[in-house]
Amino acid sequence: MSDQTTFAGHDHIFLRADHERSERRTWWVIWICTAMMILEIVGGSLYGSIALVADGLHMSTHAGALLLAALAYRYARKHAGDPRFSFGTGKFGDLAGFTSAIVLAMIALLIGYEAIRRFFAPVPIDFAEALPIAGLGLVVNVVSALILAGGHDHGHSHGHAHGHGHGHGHGHGHGHGHHHGHAGDDHHHDDETHLVTIGGAAMRLGIFEDGVPPRFRLAAEDGDLPTAAAVTIETIRAGGRRQAFTMTAADGYLESHEEIPEPHEFTAVVAIGDASGAVNFVEHEHAHETTGRDNNMRAAVIHVATDAAVSILVIVGLLLARAFGWRWMDPAVGIVGALVIASWAFGLIRDTGAILLDMTPDRRLAQRLRETIEADGDELADLHLWRLGPGHLGAILSVRTASGLGAADYQRKLARFRSLSHLTVEVHARSA
Repeated sequence: MSDQTTFAGHDHIFLRADHERSERRTWWVIWICTAMMILEIVGGSLYGSIALVADGLHMSTHAGALLLAALAYRYARKHAGDPRFSFGTGKFGDLAGFTSAIVLAMIALLIGYEAIRRFFAPVPIDFAEALPIAGLGLVVNVVSALILAGGHDHGHSHGHAHGHGHGHGHGHGHGHGHHHGHAGDDHHHDDETHLVTIGGAAMRLGIFEDGVPPRFRLAAEDGDLPTAAAVTIETIRAGGRRQAFTMTAADGYLESHEEIPEPHEFTAVVAIGDASGAVNFVEHEHAHETTGRDNNMRAAVIHVATDAAVSILVIVGLLLARAFGWRWMDPAVGIVGALVIASWAFGLIRDTGAILLDMTPDRRLAQRLRETIEADGDELADLHLWRLGPGHLGAILSVRTASGLGAADYQRKLARFRSLSHLTVEVHARSA
């Protein structure tokens, strides 16, 4: 291969676009929890209510967990450009989420232990005092959850905004390339239709693959739909490869009989009789929604959501215990609450642990990368795919090829994978 070297620097900031907004929301909830904690501890001490003091101390555990989340946001933001972090600070949120999950698991164990102990050694319950405190705790947690979740998309954002690429090669038959971009909005193939005018008639051509193999769909924008026999579609891909598609009639549209192979990046020529029109399809591949999930915010939301859920269970248990004399309801709902918290903690530990260990975050995306590289007869010899931060993935690919293509050529092939914020391509020459 020719010795062709190009290089352009780029940053390694792999944070969500709403990073600072999430940080501000977390601090707001911390102040709310801290104010409630002080009010309960001071009020309980002045009026001799040990239950109020205990709830204030319990509130302090949530304030501490949220403080961890806020500090993780701040540290990641302050050190986003620190060269000591080779792949940026995007994983600080996952580290904080993992730590919070461990704390949640410990809280679940303590609640479960105390609930089981109370089964065998019941304690007297002051319903007049306990119910208002549980109700107040529920209100605070609901307000906190609304603040934290306000405007949060729960991870449905996918990295697919336009970016830039650069690469550098060596005279040893291999090269490297990088692609860097930022998160944007989501869309689906079946939403990506194109208007094309053929012989004066306006038509809409799209690719539909919602749970079915991908096929063309052609519909009339206005006027009558032509017969299926009168319509043909031909795709023209890079390098001049062509494929013809025949159409079949469906309910209000025409659908191609043949499936559309990956990748969906080509010029489609639609012919109706002697008239024709062309449409350019540029596919943007998206990673799974969990790739864009902010696990730091997720951990903070889980902390207040679990406390809200436990508050509801406690209120129900106290009401039933007071109405029917079922003293066992109090420890029973404690066990249920412990199981709920443990379940959410386990899910958070599993997801954040996988990210911290650099497990492949999206197997479907990894397969799509392989299919794209090997579509023209090249071999993807090695692939490493990992998460750099919410909505950002890193990938290292090793390609064996006899085509003479370089790193920049494979960067262009993979440009449609917009969640790849840091892409390194190594190319090795292979005899034909």
